Amino acid sequence: MAFFSSAQKPAVHTLRVLAHLLRYPTTALREHAAELRDALRAEAALAPARLVELDALLVHLSQQPALDVEADYVELFDRGRSTALHLFEHVLGDSRDRGPAMIDLIQTYEKAGLCLDAAELPDHLSVLLEFASTQPAPVAREFLAESAHIVRAIFSALLKRQSPYASALAAVLELAGEKAEPVPVAADPGIDESWAEPEVFGGCSTDGQAKPGQPQPIRILKAAPGRHPTPSPGAQA
Repeated sequence: MAFFSSAQKPAVHTLRVLAHLLRYPTTALREHAAELRDALRAEAALAPARLVELDALLVHLSQQPALDVEADYVELFDRGRSTALHLFEHVLGDSRDRGPAMIDLIQTYEKAGLCLDAAELPDHLSVLLEFASTQPAPVAREFLAESAHIVRAIFSALLKRQSPYASALAAVLELAGEKAEPVPVAADPGIDESWAEPEVFGGCSTDGQAKPGQPQPIRILKAAPGRHPTPSPGAQA
């Protein structure tokens, strides 16, 4: 059964299960893994092969030591740029455009009656899935399709890392009417490179202070008529 059948029935439970799977793996999620699996099976909005993969992910999350599962999540989604679940990070980074885009997305949610927790950012994929689950099937599909190119990039990065979470991103793509096909992914910068700080006294810019030991240009400006340079502190009259 496809997500958008001829009856245009939205896969409400499937979208919400995927939203839970892509959040931080809390104790509650681990304890209710069997219920999440049953919800996916009952709605049958995904192909049987995809459901088998999601079963494996739920088993992994529920049976592995909690500390290992939590550490893996942080390492994968909070420290990896190519696997970040905040979608605007992939297209806007830290630019000034990210703030207005966040506000626009929050307003979209609020108009639909979805209020975010103070700790949630609107561009997190799990939040987008929650919102989509509240919409009619055609609207939900179109909404998810708008970010499919970003989801595909994350899916590809997860697949490259052989992460079981790749199945969740593949499911999102299929619910958006897209094929879960990988695309080339650039390697994340090394931790030393991404956290590198600028050299102390390394110069402010190409037009300003040069690095120590390098020739520094001296600019001589002609004083305006009738004005004299002000002596610097400590200068003799």
